[in-house]
Amino acid sequence: MRIPGGIKNFPPALRPREKLMALGPQKLSDQELLALVIGSGRRGESALDLAQHLLQAGHSDFLLQAEPSELSRFRGIGPAKACQIKAAIELGQRLSRLPISSRPVIRTARQAADLLLGELGHLDRESVRVLNLNSANQVIAMDVVSIGGLSSAPVHPREVFKNPLKRGAAGIILLHNHPSGSLVPSAQDIQETRRLARAGELLGIRVYDHLILAGSDYLSMRETGYFRP
Repeated sequence: MRIPGGIKNFPPALRPREKLMALGPQKLSDQELLALVIGSGRRGESALDLAQHLLQAGHSDFLLQAEPSELSRFRGIGPAKACQIKAAIELGQRLSRLPISSRPVIRTARQAADLLLGELGHLDRESVRVLNLNSANQVIAMDVVSIGGLSSAPVHPREVFKNPLKRGAAGIILLHNHPSGSLVPSAQDIQETRRLARAGELLGIRVYDHLILAGSDYLSMRETGYFRP
């Protein structure tokens, strides 16, 4: 569907920037991510349109291999936008080459909580995150699996384990926030955690813990006996 007038006329839920802020970059398509790098479109075409033109050009590695001068030949992609695209790609490649030793190692609930307390502790709606760990307890990725209403964030095993399975994760740590400020797990929290732990056993991915974050504090459901992995 094409909406005239550019991305600013899209419904908020369809705007790449708003979508990234609400759901995280993992939920954006290649076209949406590239549109954010491009920044703006041209008369009659949005940044999403320009992104689609680039993604449809040539072979799958076109953006990786193309020189800025090649990209700037596309209508609406001048030298500035071409350099933005190449800079973003180069930064992503450099980060992907970081040594494994630089990945955070999680050995305690406190360490896991510290990674996300600043981001989740003060949100006004519940959000569920999943830390993916390898066999050495290193964090290999973090997924956003749900953005809920003011008091709940439903999750489904399919969404929780989809990416950890692709990455070959050995285990996961669930984290979600309580906007109310209470650290006491609800009956639903306990039930969902046990259900996900059983699903993890079947899939060969251990659920190490489920942390509840509120303000600047946290609760480990494993350490407090609500859940035994």
